[in-house]
Amino acid sequence: MPIDIRALRYFVETARLKSFTQAAASLYVTQSTISKMVRQLEDEVGQPLLIREGKSVRLTDVGRVVYDRGQEALGVVHRLTLEVADLSSLGRGQLTVGLPPMVNLFFSPAVSAFRQRYPNLELTLSEHGGQVVEQQVANGELEVGATLLPGDSGLDLATREFARYPIWVVGPRGVPWAGGKTVRLEALRETPLVLLTDEFSLTCKLRQAFATARMTPRVVAQSGHWDFLVSMAAAGLGTTFLPEPLLARLDAADTLAMARLTEPTMDWAMAHVWPPGRYLSHAARAWLAVCEEVIG
Repeated sequence: MPIDIRALRYFVETARLKSFTQAAASLYVTQSTISKMVRQLEDEVGQPLLIREGKSVRLTDVGRVVYDRGQEALGVVHRLTLEVADLSSLGRGQLTVGLPPMVNLFFSPAVSAFRQRYPNLELTLSEHGGQVVEQQVANGELEVGATLLPGDSGLDLATREFARYPIWVVGPRGVPWAGGKTVRLEALRETPLVLLTDEFSLTCKLRQAFATARMTPRVVAQSGHWDFLVSMAAAGLGTTFLPEPLLARLDAADTLAMARLTEPTMDWAMAHVWPPGRYLSHAARAWLAVCEEVIG
């Protein structure tokens, strides 16, 4: 059964975004082109792959299989393209690196050094939560990415740690633990919390710590932006958790209470990830070398 690789790419993007409209915008084509290519793929497979529900879509059982295998196939094609292009060395080419939103704050010096050293290489930073970055690297959608440790052990990714910082508790000035240098997790048992969304590795680690302590966290709000969490803490809505380097970036530090989390202590460890044994382009290896030199 021959399958058009472009039709497969359009289908995978539509299924990932659950929308023909968003897939068209992502791929810079018209919505009618997306619809036509998905119908073509359904004709080639011989069964419907998507169930249209208003402006959204969801996968059929067959569609789920095609989506999973399609991601693998597109990863193979992507790696093939990279390996062929890589033969022309670092004189030109492109590299996409996956970075979690909070981690990207630490990469400005590395990005600057990389661009100065390799001016003809096009570097793109793709921002997603650490779990998404790990999955994209494992699938072959990305060559290399950054995440927080510990990563998903089921993905069998190679890791290289480049920074480790303690976690601090940040809350309204009037919290009971204000004024102390440290605060135990137990002291936050009844405290309203504002956390990063569950796709962030830090939130996963915190939820595991609460579960280990047999505590049910009182989460009153979640956001994907750490500065918004700080604003809510400053407004008295709840307490949040931040890695130590972000404390220097707080605009409202004088209206906040801050203490290092202890019992248990918790570290925010950043690492690069890539699939072991898989070909890494010269561009990816150059990126890792620059980051180790500048950040590590």
